[in-house]
Amino acid sequence: MNSRERMLKTLLHQEPDRVPYDLASTQVTGITNGAYQKLISHLGMEKEEPRWLDIIQQVVIPSEKIFTRLKVDTRGLYPLTSHNWDVYEKLEDAGKNWSYKDEWGMIHHFPKENGQWFNLVDNPLKTVDFTSEIIQSHNWPDAADHRRIAGLRDKALEYRKQGKLVVIKGLCAGLFEMTQRIRGMENAMLDPFLYPGESDLLIGIITDLKIAFWKMALKELHDVVDVVSEADDYGSQESQLIAPDQFRTVFKPHLKRLIKEIKKAAPEAFIFFHSCGNIRPIIPDFIEIGVDILNPVHITANDMDPKQLKKDFGNDITFWGGGIETQEILPFGTPGQIKDQVKKNLDVLAPGGGFVFNTVHNIQSEVPPENIMAMWNTLEEFGTY
Repeated sequence: MNSRERMLKTLLHQEPDRVPYDLASTQVTGITNGAYQKLISHLGMEKEEPRWLDIIQQVVIPSEKIFTRLKVDTRGLYPLTSHNWDVYEKLEDAGKNWSYKDEWGMIHHFPKENGQWFNLVDNPLKTVDFTSEIIQSHNWPDAADHRRIAGLRDKALEYRKQGKLVVIKGLCAGLFEMTQRIRGMENAMLDPFLYPGESDLLIGIITDLKIAFWKMALKELHDVVDVVSEADDYGSQESQLIAPDQFRTVFKPHLKRLIKEIKKAAPEAFIFFHSCGNIRPIIPDFIEIGVDILNPVHITANDMDPKQLKKDFGNDITFWGGGIETQEILPFGTPGQIKDQVKKNLDVLAPGGGFVFNTVHNIQSEVPPENIMAMWNTLEEFGTY
C-alpha cells in the first residue's frame, strides 16, 4: 500500500497494512521549530532554516528528508493566512517585544528574550460599542484573494504523484475562537447573552469569510485534495467552555452551513475538525453535521477515555490523534512510559481502522528528540495490523 491508499482505507473504517502516521499536515498536528531543530540534529541531519507552517505558533514544515525518514503518510497544503503571510516583514519594535498586526486587526507580541511563540495582546473590537454598524464596517480581510492558494495545485499534484494523502488547512481559527480573538475572551463569552443579534452577526460574518475562502480555494483544488481541515476549541480539560445547548443554539447552525458549503465545493473530500478538551457531549453534533474526522482526541481530558470513545463513536468518525498526550508524557516522560502509552492507545484506537496516529496537538519545544523517536519506534513496532 502507498500512503494515500493506507489513509483512505482507514478513513473508510477498514484496516490497512499499518496505522497511518501524520506529521504537520495541519497547524494543529505539527512540530515547533525548537523541537524540530533538536530532532534533525539528533538524527544526524544538517541544520535547516525553518520553513514556516504557522509563524504565530512557530510550527514548521518538516523537510522531505524528515517526512521520508519518519514514513509520514500525509502532506499539507498551507494557504497564505495571517499566521504565515509576511509576518516577519510587518514586525515593529515594541520594546521588549516584536509586535505584529495581522489582517484581522489583531496585535501579537513575540518576546525578544526566550520567545517561544507569538501572544495575542490586543483584540480589534474589544473596546468599541458592539453595534451592527461597527461590526459591518470593520476592515475585514479579503478571504477570497487568489494569492492565498498560489502554487498549491502544483504541490498537490506532486504529493498525489508521490502517493501521499493531501490535506488543506483553512483561512483562520474556528468560529468561537475567532470571536474571542476579535472581541476578547470575556466579551465573547457574554455577547450571546447580552447582544444576541450582534453576536450572531459577527459569527455569521466569520462564517461567510470562511465560505468565501473555501469556494475560491476548492474551485481550483477540489479534485486534488483528500481532506479539508477546519477547527474550533469548545472544550477545556474539565468540561466545555460553553454549555452544549449554547453550542447548538449559537454556533452549530453556522458550523453546519460552513460544512455544507465545503462538501458542496469538494464532495469527495473528508472533513477534518479539530477541537481540544472535553467535547464528548457534542461529538454526536459534529457527526450529524458532516464531520468525518475528529482531532486531536484529547485523551487526558475528562470523559475523553479513548476506549469509550472508540466504542461509542468509532463506526461514525475517524480519530486523528490521541496517540500520545503532549502535556506530560511526551515532554517529560521516560522512553518506557512513552512506549506504554503509545501501545495502549494503539490497542484501543487502531482496531477496525478509523485511526490516524498523531500526538495530542503540536510537539512543543521542550520535547526531547529521544522521546519523539521513542514514540515513533513504538508506532513502528506495534502499529501493524
